[in-house]
Amino acid sequence: MSLDKFVNRHNGPRHHELPKMLEVIGVDSLEQLIDKTLPPKIRLSKSLKLPEAISEFEYLNHIRKLGAKNKLFRSFIGQGYYGVALLSVIIRNVLENPSWYTSYTPYQAEISQGRLEALLNFQTMVIELTGMQIANASLLDESTAAAEAMIMMFNARSRAAVKTGANKFFVDEDIFPQTMEVIKTRSKPLGIEIITGKYNEVQFDEVFFGAFVQYPAASGVIRDYKEFTERAHSAGTLVGVEADLMSLAILIPPGEWGVDLVVGSNQRFGLPMSFGGPHAGYFATRDELKRNIPGRIIGVSIDVQGNSALRMALQTREQHIKRERATSNICTAQALLATMSGMYAQYHGPEGLKKISTHIHRSACTLDCSLKDLGYDQLNTIFFDTIRIRVNNVDNIKNLSEAAGINFFYPDESTVSISTDEITSFSDINNILEIFARDAGKKHEPVNTYCDCKCLDEKFLRKSEYLKGATFNSYHSETEMMRYIKMLERKDFSLTHSMISLGSCTMKLNPATAMFAMSWPEFADIHPFVPKDQVPGYYQLMDELGDVLKEITGFSAISFQPNSGAAGEYTGLMVIREYHHSRGESGRNVVLIPSSAHGTNPASAVMAGMQVVVIDCDEKGNINVEDLKKKAEENKEKLAAFMITYPSTHGVFEEAVVEMTEIIHLNGGMVYMDGANMNAQVGLTSPGYIGADVCHLNLHKTFAIPHGGGGPGMGPILVNDKLASFLPGHPLVKTGGSHATTAIASAPFGSGHILTISHAYVLMMGRDGLTEATKYAILNANYISSSLKKWYKTLYTGASGFVAHELILDCRNFKAEAGITEADIAKRLMDYGFHAPTLSFPVHGTLMVEPTESESLRELDKFIDAMKSIWKEIQEIIEGKADRDDNVLHNAPHTVRVVTADVWDHKYDRQKAAFPAGWIIENKFWPSTGRIDDGYGDRNLICTCDPIDSYRLETLKF
Repeated sequence: MSLDKFVNRHNGPRHHELPKMLEVIGVDSLEQLIDKTLPPKIRLSKSLKLPEAISEFEYLNHIRKLGAKNKLFRSFIGQGYYGVALLSVIIRNVLENPSWYTSYTPYQAEISQGRLEALLNFQTMVIELTGMQIANASLLDESTAAAEAMIMMFNARSRAAVKTGANKFFVDEDIFPQTMEVIKTRSKPLGIEIITGKYNEVQFDEVFFGAFVQYPAASGVIRDYKEFTERAHSAGTLVGVEADLMSLAILIPPGEWGVDLVVGSNQRFGLPMSFGGPHAGYFATRDELKRNIPGRIIGVSIDVQGNSALRMALQTREQHIKRERATSNICTAQALLATMSGMYAQYHGPEGLKKISTHIHRSACTLDCSLKDLGYDQLNTIFFDTIRIRVNNVDNIKNLSEAAGINFFYPDESTVSISTDEITSFSDINNILEIFARDAGKKHEPVNTYCDCKCLDEKFLRKSEYLKGATFNSYHSETEMMRYIKMLERKDFSLTHSMISLGSCTMKLNPATAMFAMSWPEFADIHPFVPKDQVPGYYQLMDELGDVLKEITGFSAISFQPNSGAAGEYTGLMVIREYHHSRGESGRNVVLIPSSAHGTNPASAVMAGMQVVVIDCDEKGNINVEDLKKKAEENKEKLAAFMITYPSTHGVFEEAVVEMTEIIHLNGGMVYMDGANMNAQVGLTSPGYIGADVCHLNLHKTFAIPHGGGGPGMGPILVNDKLASFLPGHPLVKTGGSHATTAIASAPFGSGHILTISHAYVLMMGRDGLTEATKYAILNANYISSSLKKWYKTLYTGASGFVAHELILDCRNFKAEAGITEADIAKRLMDYGFHAPTLSFPVHGTLMVEPTESESLRELDKFIDAMKSIWKEIQEIIEGKADRDDNVLHNAPHTVRVVTADVWDHKYDRQKAAFPAGWIIENKFWPSTGRIDDGYGDRNLICTCDPIDSYRLETLKF
């Protein structure tokens, strides 16, 4: 039955509506539109060789069977991943709530106040637990946060009074192996020399710009780094620390012994192990280094009425603006996971966190005492959660533990490492003791009380208070927490309200069926470093998804390791770098990048040690082929790669794309395709068919992983046979090619848990559905373009006058005619119940619109009517019917406080302000704050607060 086809649920327009849409566009059929939109030279001649679609019911049966294949062992492996008692109030109300997981990055702050408050709480939690002064709103994971710390210290050398020629970075040998490897990976192309050794033996001099230690160390031991930090600082060397955030509830925080920055993972704060992710990496530092911080920072500002309001601060640091001069290439972070972690801290409060941390520590101490009673030597004298047991036969322990359904970590052939966690019980402790008793040929007495031993010196115990603000001490009952989450949710705009028409961001349906496995322990409670034979379900899922993605892209190999699109760009460039080096062509370091490219492209290229050469675009928005040819030939001996987004960032299928790839190959370079716009390619063409050598895929765009308010994302890369052997490896789990680049993320398969979402999407869509979705995405974009052509000019079109899956509306003339900017239109759209399109990117003074295939004709028409109505409002200003300064656009958005105030002194009425269209009455979304003063927030940077105190009624201004 047709109703069983998921594609009919996914695509918005109904079949009987197509004739109307096609008539507006000016074509006779959908196929004719596709033929006129795509250059014939790149059109695939055959359908994708993929299975037929399965129904949602069939998929759920399939994913349950895959989950059942995974073995749910109790893992005490540690190494950055631990068991957690998940909080149902947060799982149900945030993780499983589309109002939270379908929202976009909070660039439009007026309709993102709930999410911004949650992220501000996260920053506050990180700052107070670490003892630092400023933190960002999360990074991708722990290891990449450590690598970003190294790069920040490298870039901040002059600020730290270190000679700018300093290029050595000391890393203590006792850090997590995955962190060590990612640091080494990121150091190579930047010319940073990594010096490893013991923290108490290194001799600093003027060539060291930074140093890095772990607290507690990877082995579990707790060390006093105060003297080490002082020695480093006396030599002008910055100091970074990778810290277990949960341990800081009872241990003295690094900020109190004077370090410059602290990084780590928030997995222990309410997030399952998830086979490696997604988890929020945290990053905190001193105030003097705030402009060097990678990622997003949430700050406090004011709105036009003078009320406190939140926004993303210091945005000029970001790669969208600074491009190759950005602090990093971070685009997607882990906002949803950071939100959940902050709420975990709010629900437990400071006393609850201290109890959890103490429980973890006492569990480890009890194991230590009991194992000593059995005759074992324990190597760590001072520890938080990890003990190391010397044994005669590691293999015997491993066999006994796996037979009992338990995993340990084995750092060498004579040592067993055991890390306790929040959910360690007396049953767990006794099961562990039984394993070691059997190994020793002894019996043990069951443990039912905690050991009273003193495993921590007084000097390591935290004396300072933390999280004393009201927001961390008000929501300890489920009722209060539920209501707080709902209060924040009401301040946020998401796909549950209406279309989010952001160009190049593909805010499409995130199917509910695809989200179910996010809550299942068969996928959530898996440590990323377990033996392969314990996770056949995960490996089958990755094989099935990988095979589909390889067919879609026309490539032969895939790596799931990158945690975001920007990380995928970096990984692809590093693979290209290794390829050239393997051929004895290490001098190839020039990357050609069009001027229209995403800001992450040049930022990623610089991180990969490449020199960026910009290629001009012509007046039609296409890459200037002659300029490309000229610069490719000029750099023939040094050409490493060409980065191209296809369709272009201007929303056009460029006719000369095959010619461009041939030019690059003729000059010895490789072609990197940015997969941001794959939603216009799937089933119609492919990167491999066009001639690219590598591409990344934004699974959070084309393949239905939700944006989550700014993350999680996934950016797997796919490559051809030439590059397959260079795909990234991992120090603890076999992955990658025979000549693998070193790891680029903490976990071997990135954020493995969310692969279940894209897996569901591709299997339920199937061969024909995936292709149909692409056609409908192109249909919807052209319908909007054609419907608005009398009111707004579409800036760029293809050779036949059509756009791809997105379009750029030119708003530049309105500024001279009426004093109205594209930002005014964006804010006014909020009053109409819509999120703004992409603002002033890639062309200043424009709005870039991507409706996606998921939006219905009814929703498209509402958006079109809103844009026409706004145009009329602009005409009223031009004609003198509306005041040039006091008008609905300049004053947008209009909040309920403003509209219901006793005094109304505007030259237009309240209804025009708040209800400019009839449909709004039945489902009005009220922006919770007026237009925000961005400059004030940057000039008065405040990145922590107690939001509950900021919104008291008596402080509000009307």
